[in-house]
Amino acid sequence: MGNRGMEELIPLVNRLQDAFSSIGQSCNLDLPQIAVVGGQSAGKSSVLENFVGKDFLPRGSGIVTRRPLVLQLITSVTEWAEFLHCKGKKFTDFDEVRQEIEAETERVTGANKGISPIPINLRVFSPHVLNLTLIDLPGITKVPVGDQPVDIEQQIRDMIMQFISRESCLILAVTPANTDLANSDALKLAKDVDPQGLRTIGVITKLDLMDEGTDARDVLENKLLPLRRGYIGVVNRSQKDIEGRKDIKAALAAERKFFLSHPAYRHLADSMGTPHLQKALNQQLTNHIRDTLPAFRSKLQSQLLSLDKEAEEYRHFSPDDPSRKTKALLQMVQQFAVDFEKRIEGSGDQVDTVELSGGAKINRIFHERFPFELVKMESDDKEMRREISYAIKNIHGIRTGLFTPDMAFEAIVKKQVVKLKEPCIKCIDLVIQELINTVRQCANKLGTFPILREETERIVTSHIRERESRAKEQILLLIDVQLAYINTNHEDFIGFANAQQRSSQANKTSSAGNQVIRKGWLTINNISIMKGGAKEYWFVLTAESLSWFKDDEVRAVFSPDGKRLYSV
Repeated sequence: MGNRGMEELIPLVNRLQDAFSSIGQSCNLDLPQIAVVGGQSAGKSSVLENFVGKDFLPRGSGIVTRRPLVLQLITSVTEWAEFLHCKGKKFTDFDEVRQEIEAETERVTGANKGISPIPINLRVFSPHVLNLTLIDLPGITKVPVGDQPVDIEQQIRDMIMQFISRESCLILAVTPANTDLANSDALKLAKDVDPQGLRTIGVITKLDLMDEGTDARDVLENKLLPLRRGYIGVVNRSQKDIEGRKDIKAALAAERKFFLSHPAYRHLADSMGTPHLQKALNQQLTNHIRDTLPAFRSKLQSQLLSLDKEAEEYRHFSPDDPSRKTKALLQMVQQFAVDFEKRIEGSGDQVDTVELSGGAKINRIFHERFPFELVKMESDDKEMRREISYAIKNIHGIRTGLFTPDMAFEAIVKKQVVKLKEPCIKCIDLVIQELINTVRQCANKLGTFPILREETERIVTSHIRERESRAKEQILLLIDVQLAYINTNHEDFIGFANAQQRSSQANKTSSAGNQVIRKGWLTINNISIMKGGAKEYWFVLTAESLSWFKDDEVRAVFSPDGKRLYSV
């Protein structure tokens, strides 16, 4: 393939991405691409804006990127942008580009900081860019904000994994220099799917913000946590520069000056900075497309033959034949039911190796998440004792009580039982959400018939919601039953007598610690804990320790688990 052919590779893949996005299908083809991964405030947005030379990405606190942004940079004489969902409309004001990204994000995810895997496709034409395609993914977060679901971190991780787990995807791992590289969220995720570091390109930001006397030379020279494709350092605009609308051209000039003047980076200046990063990514993506092209072509031809065969079956199909319509409808509904059952029961022939889903995720909710929520609601002993004391005193009132009143016991117990309602309801909500997600995934196969898909999804979801209401009513009823009558005759009920018995047994066990079980002389051949060959010792064995003596002196004491307590 000639140089001109090589230059056409990236635009060709761009056209394929647009085609698949517009029909809502991926055709199961893993297109070569670069995914941008990093934690919040790692500097991902600044890196992308430096490529374009314009401020066009949403900024703010919390999660800003809430949908994947497929950013296609195309070399052109003029400068403008267009969205796939607004085809034909040219954006020359990049502030409007930012507003459109925000509006399109909220249209799908809502205004509650939720996320969605549905991408936004943006093309930027400019004389200042090289042909390059990047997928900007949501920043990794740890703590839910606002109305975000409690498992937002897992949701973001799952979305990122959907992209970077593909062998055809290069990973641009963005890490700030003023944090420990070993704790980099981006590199951790990259290592999970690319343990040899073959597909990962490291980008180190904020080199100018490192503590005085420190530098990232070893990282940039690929000596620490080496990657096959190496690391490239960049210096982005500070928050003050962004708020002051500092020109990106001036920022790039300042970046170049930084590398040339810094003693630790001077010798690396020509292989650092945003312009070099853009050239390197252009070259690596082009080479990556070229390397994956044979397998890509083979897979494309295989799918083409499969689709031709399927089309042949419909060549003599009469769309107006009522019997065929009914048969096709029943087949699709039956397939939907089979797919749903397989995803829940876990007997599907296509096993997801990237994330938990369907029945497996529901299993985790019941056996990991629900117990965790129960543990979180437990009161500490000090707080519990205080509540018991107040309950007893308040029930006695002005009188001095002799016995512990049953009402105090019931008040404390009922307060704890009521706490069960929240984790139980939360568990149901999480399970229902996963069931609805599973319905949506199964309904995607009906995408050729949008009305049928929508109606199927609506009917099944409505049925799930009805069962949700019944399940919540039943759970609350069971808890109310426990509140109505506390059975103190139940075999699991400890009570005062049993509690006193357990306490007494515990005291006996602790007092038995010093009782001698056996003692006497014993000849020991040389072992590691005793020096000097075979010797005769006087041993004393108790429940808590093993001691040996010589000349009436304690030589050593060992606990039953083999740990030396002290020696003389």
